[in-house]
Amino acid sequence: MFFASDNWAGAHKSIAERLLTESTGFAAAYGAGDLDRKVEARFSEIFEREVSVFFVATGTAANSLSLASVQRPGGITFCHSEAHVIEDECGAPEFFSGAARLVAIDGEAGKIDPAKLSAKIASFPEDAVHHGRASAVTITQATEIGTVYSLPEIGEIAAISRKRNLPLHMDGARFANALVALGATPAEMTWKRGVDMLSFGGTKNGCWCAEAIVFFNPDQAREMPFIRKRAAQLFSKSRFIAAQFDAYFKNDLWLDLARHSNGMADRLRAGIGTSNSARLAWPTASNEVFAVVSKSAAKTAEERGAKFYAWPVPAAMPELVSESETLIRLVTSFATTEADVDGFLKCLAA
Repeated sequence: MFFASDNWAGAHKSIAERLLTESTGFAAAYGAGDLDRKVEARFSEIFEREVSVFFVATGTAANSLSLASVQRPGGITFCHSEAHVIEDECGAPEFFSGAARLVAIDGEAGKIDPAKLSAKIASFPEDAVHHGRASAVTITQATEIGTVYSLPEIGEIAAISRKRNLPLHMDGARFANALVALGATPAEMTWKRGVDMLSFGGTKNGCWCAEAIVFFNPDQAREMPFIRKRAAQLFSKSRFIAAQFDAYFKNDLWLDLARHSNGMADRLRAGIGTSNSARLAWPTASNEVFAVVSKSAAKTAEERGAKFYAWPVPAAMPELVSESETLIRLVTSFATTEADVDGFLKCLAA
């Protein structure tokens, strides 16, 4: 019953086997091999246009280097107040962008409020040298609290960004989970709605250590080879990241894995919805579930081996949890089974 994080899960068998196959023989280094080129071309097929792809090892690297590529002196990037880039990356986006700032925008359900974004951008006029300059906007899909931006919502954020000619970045650590939740295509959820750059995550969805920065306009990627190298993210044996993506995309494995993890989250949501000792904290659509659980039920679950994280109560919802309750986060993965879910639900009923 491992629900602490999808990062706790291992690697899918097909991806592990593909790595083993690639471990023999020789191939050109630093992204120049045939497999690297094959996978880069596959990204273009998936997104229905020519894209530039840069493999990196972590989501923090993908986010930080993406945002660094569009910064300028005094740069400001706008993000949601609970976004991973501002809450959980130890200042890496600021560090790699040369001290560009992140400015938080509030919004319900983990999503940037368009009106507040527009107003905040307007507070940084282009010629206001003392305040800094608007440089980019970033959204998280799926969000940090398990919700998903709809296609129109992405388009609305993009339209606001375009008014100031600001690049729009998408943190897609759980990109596949959001995609299958919407029933959209990769193109529909990104560049067709105005997204310029994407941090494409694979690690949370069955890969070992595979992330990619995707530029939907290759002309915008001119500086990235140097930015990536300077950040120590240019791997000599990059074919081992490419090999993971090669297996990940084969026969749409990546979508099947995301459908499974979302389905297990649906099973959790349904069970918690009928529980006497727990309730859903808010609606979610991806593979993250947030529940208010009695402290006694949470203790029973932990004693029986369940792994999950207690979660801080959102500032906007101070009355969500009583003294006898706790807020927890449950994350499913490709490796979660129905038995895992049902076992946890039985703990709640004990």
